[in-house]
Amino acid sequence: MKKKVFSTICLLLVFSLLFVAIGCEPEEEVEPVDEEPVDEEPVDEEPVDEEPVDEDLFVVVAAGSPGGVYFPLGAGIAYVLERRIDGMTAMSETTGASVENCRLVATGESEMGMAMANVAWDAYVGEEAFEDDGELPIRTLFSMYPAQQHLLVPEGSDIESVDDLVGKSVSVDAPGSGCEVTSYIILEAAGIRDDVDTVNYSQPEARDALIDGEVDAVFYNFASPAAVVDEIMAARDIRFVPLEMDLMEAIIEDYPYFSAGAIPEGHYGLEEDVAALTVGNLMVVHEDMDEQQVYDMLEAIFHEESLDELIGIHPIAENFTVELAAEAPVPFHPGAERYFEEHQ
Repeated sequence: MKKKVFSTICLLLVFSLLFVAIGCEPEEEVEPVDEEPVDEEPVDEEPVDEEPVDEDLFVVVAAGSPGGVYFPLGAGIAYVLERRIDGMTAMSETTGASVENCRLVATGESEMGMAMANVAWDAYVGEEAFEDDGELPIRTLFSMYPAQQHLLVPEGSDIESVDDLVGKSVSVDAPGSGCEVTSYIILEAAGIRDDVDTVNYSQPEARDALIDGEVDAVFYNFASPAAVVDEIMAARDIRFVPLEMDLMEAIIEDYPYFSAGAIPEGHYGLEEDVAALTVGNLMVVHEDMDEQQVYDMLEAIFHEESLDELIGIHPIAENFTVELAAEAPVPFHPGAERYFEEHQ
């Protein structure tokens, strides 16, 4: 009897201790019980097909530096392409502009590139800045708009003409830009290239240099009006130096892709037109780009809603008409030729 009572007491003590342990101590992991493996028939699982990445639908638009037209317009074009072409991813990149953009497209680092018509022509035939490159495999996607070569000086400057740049410090834009090329063409035609202290500033750098008096004059090439000029005018008074007609005619005779134009009255608050050398701007692609992709991109860009969006980004897009787009010195890509033939 005593043995039975003792056993019962022991059991009660064990359960009490267990109760306390469960209530006061963290729960311990229970080791899994080894179970006999169950022989099952192997199930043949079909591999999941991952969606292949279509590299043709990833597009980089080589644009330009902040302050000019290329920069916002490149972002706008990338936006409408991505919005209107299913599966396409598009982005715009900041570059040194025309010369660099032609090389980026030719090497496949960028699918699209903005370039001044004269620079694109030189790239296509392998001349001037592209002598070491040889003929680049680029073609025109479409002609975008004409742009004027601006020459800015402080209001109190004694520079009244291109000839007055002799002995002066002049920004000709970033290395590899179409503006740099055009600036040197103007200085060479005037016979003063070796007599001018040229420096290579990007558009924002040239803005700051002119405001701070670090340079005597600045060349810019873009369609007016441009934001960077407004920024300069907000900080100091400036003048626009006109290009003499005889100088423009001499340049056009040697370089027929240029034309005699003007920065229009009303732009930048001008009270009259300012004579300026003018050149077209192209969007170029690689000659091997898929023909249907080229066609689809033009269809997306020239969609009525896309044009409204692009004009909202920059008013220069008002020049985006099928008629103007179909004229360029560099041959068109076959996909572009087909598009313009069907839409004119």
